[in-house]
Amino acid sequence: MKKLSIINNNLTLLIVAAMVLGLGLGYYNPNLSTYISEMGSDTTNYPLAAGLILMMYPPLAKVNYSLLKDVFKDVKIMKISALLNWVVGPILMFALAYIFLRNYPEYMVGIILIGVARCIAMVIVWNDLAEGNREYAAGLVALNTLFQIAFYGVYAWFFIGVMMPLVGVDVEFISIPFTDIVKTVLIYLGIPLVLGFMTRYISVKYKSEQWYNDKLLPVISPISLIALLLTIIIMFSMKGDMILKLPMDVLLISIPLAIYFIVMYVISFYVNKRNNISYDKNVAISFTATGNNFELAIAISIAIYGVNSSQAMVGVIGPLIEVPALLLLVRVSFWLKKKYYSNN
Repeated sequence: MKKLSIINNNLTLLIVAAMVLGLGLGYYNPNLSTYISEMGSDTTNYPLAAGLILMMYPPLAKVNYSLLKDVFKDVKIMKISALLNWVVGPILMFALAYIFLRNYPEYMVGIILIGVARCIAMVIVWNDLAEGNREYAAGLVALNTLFQIAFYGVYAWFFIGVMMPLVGVDVEFISIPFTDIVKTVLIYLGIPLVLGFMTRYISVKYKSEQWYNDKLLPVISPISLIALLLTIIIMFSMKGDMILKLPMDVLLISIPLAIYFIVMYVISFYVNKRNNISYDKNVAISFTATGNNFELAIAISIAIYGVNSSQAMVGVIGPLIEVPALLLLVRVSFWLKKKYYSNN
């Protein structure tokens, strides 16, 4: 079994440290929140907007869209992956959000925004650790990226604006126009997508694929983590009023997320096994379907509901649960491999 890098292995601790630092800054400098809020116009805060775009840029610069042809050739895998990612995953997350958070509509919205944001970054890490097929994982990430550009706004509007009222959850004070969601997605996913694509295209054309992967990507990659941590510090420096209720809220939000990761992975693995898909490709599909794009969920939550919103806080809590949960699922993968693929 491969080892996780020091940074990825301590990602949960880094996020907690950023939260604590932000809370400390807000406590010792109460004017900080006002100062940050004034750095923008209308609903856009310039430092946060820049940070959110930079947060999305490295994952999208890593996507190799040339691998899409390999995924499209394997029609069965493409169909199964699309079903798990864009039907089973969002519906499962919505159901869990309703079961545990129907009396907390803002948190429920935050969970939904995570559920419809399919993983395009850390899935490569989990896939590699579990000895999955790297090419298929990269190809499925590219496919999910295109799907998110096209359908994230539609999905978010459908589950928040249609499904939540349908199951009796009051969304009058949190509902948002469909056009606002689409515009926000185009800004915070579209801009970094173009930047990431052009970075790869120009680098590969004038240098080489190997130079891009070995030299430039290691320089670009830390930008995402730095931007994420700075965003969290800013968010929590402005959240002094939520300190007292934070521990119980974290627990409340963590339960549906933890259940989602475990159930989604088990469903994905067994669906793939029943379709006679090899272990390495099974792992690639399963982790792609199980992971979520928290960077996008955080960006959308902040852009639409504000940096002080409960929806944004849910997005931050997401990776606190995902990292240990998916590390556990890496070990589960090897156990399932031994149990169901031992004859191979």
